[in-house]
Amino acid sequence: MSSLFPALTDDPSERVALRFGERTLTYAELAAAAGAVGERVRGAERVAVWATPGLETAVGVVGVLLAGAAAVPLNPKSGGKELGHILQDSAPGVVLAAPGDELPAPLDGLARVDVEVHGTGAPSPAPVDDERPALVVYTSGTTGPPKGAVIPRRALVATLDALADAWQWTGEDVLVHGLPLFHVHGLVLGVLGPLRRGGSVRHLGRFTTEGVARELNGGASMLFGVPTMYHRIAEALPGDPELVKGLSAARLLVSGSAALPVHDHERIAAATGRRVIERYGMTETLMNTSVRADGEARAGTVGVPLPGVELRLVEEDGTVVTAYDGETVGEIQVRGPHLFTEYLNRPDATAAAFSADGWFRTGDVAVLDPDGYVRIVGRKATDLIKSGGYKIGAGEIENALLEHPGVREAAVTGEPDADLGERIVAWVVPVDPQSPPGSDELAGHVARRLAPHKRPRVVRYLEALPRNDMGKIMKRALTS
Repeated sequence: MSSLFPALTDDPSERVALRFGERTLTYAELAAAAGAVGERVRGAERVAVWATPGLETAVGVVGVLLAGAAAVPLNPKSGGKELGHILQDSAPGVVLAAPGDELPAPLDGLARVDVEVHGTGAPSPAPVDDERPALVVYTSGTTGPPKGAVIPRRALVATLDALADAWQWTGEDVLVHGLPLFHVHGLVLGVLGPLRRGGSVRHLGRFTTEGVARELNGGASMLFGVPTMYHRIAEALPGDPELVKGLSAARLLVSGSAALPVHDHERIAAATGRRVIERYGMTETLMNTSVRADGEARAGTVGVPLPGVELRLVEEDGTVVTAYDGETVGEIQVRGPHLFTEYLNRPDATAAAFSADGWFRTGDVAVLDPDGYVRIVGRKATDLIKSGGYKIGAGEIENALLEHPGVREAAVTGEPDADLGERIVAWVVPVDPQSPPGSDELAGHVARRLAPHKRPRVVRYLEALPRNDMGKIMKRALTS
């Protein structure tokens, strides 16, 4: 029953804990504000939080955790149907919001508490068991209504302390990011992570390359982002010396939530001398692997298992992959203290998510390099293509396509083929829509870099790829 935030509860200082735009809170101020929220929600089992990218969201979530309750972050962009499902499923006792925020109709019947960021008093953390739920985070729901992953307090501790080990993350670090706060990446890593270390977070509110340059040149040491953000950074670097200077001075640049294309890795490294490191996690598992701060930042990999994480690859017939050859594909399965407890109200889905011997089935497919680095090749449901007797990961083909100078964005899927079983389809956003690279040219480009059987058989051109709020390509929206 250790404290989640020792710097907040043991002896809060005047060091800045949170900065959102021009608004800041020291640890002492955050302790008072969050403590006041905690007193107002004490006794509730679950508390909804209207998770806008502001101080109130951070204060609200910390207050809920101090009270021993579970926070249910709500995406302000959720539609009425999805929001209604989440509220009915999680049955929160109250909703926290910033004063003046207009809440949508599905929240009308729920008691509201406005979060004041300048509270008075001291926090009195409730003594709760480490297995007690800390968060209920809803998955994207690509195959049905979103499921609520119940994340216990011990999972937060396990993941954040493992990342501190891997990234040499201390209270001296200042993190900058512009990620949403209804998701694990922006909320757990981007807000709770710095607070657990006793460091600082500067949230941009809205991501801009100018904001990144300003904060990294103003004392921030770490940057968290998703591939869309790093792509914009790579595009801006040639004409922005302040951005080059800021990234060059950063201690750690971290990308997650989707694969960062090798092309963007290389452009950033060439301009700044700094390598972006990648990590791999998901809502149900928090963080599983990462490139270590003292390791090799190898483009196209997500590093090695974090301390405390057991990881294996399993073939479709249940055989555990033993070949660390960079070629043998298997589904990633993990075990450890970082895992969620259950899907709320879904014992069937919870049981289906675990193997008989207690490993969580991630649904992601990968290969293992000889030195243990994990190289993800896609999602089992959408990115594992079975063509001509081969099992092919879409990710490596996408990276190859992005190395072509005429390709701005690329996604790869499979579609039924009478001869091959599935044929590889490339969805391409060309640099010049008036003169896109031809399908034969792109097929040859991939075949020369990978292997002939991995070349796309069909190329379809788009103005933009469909993406969600975290920058992930929504492949189910790509249809012929």
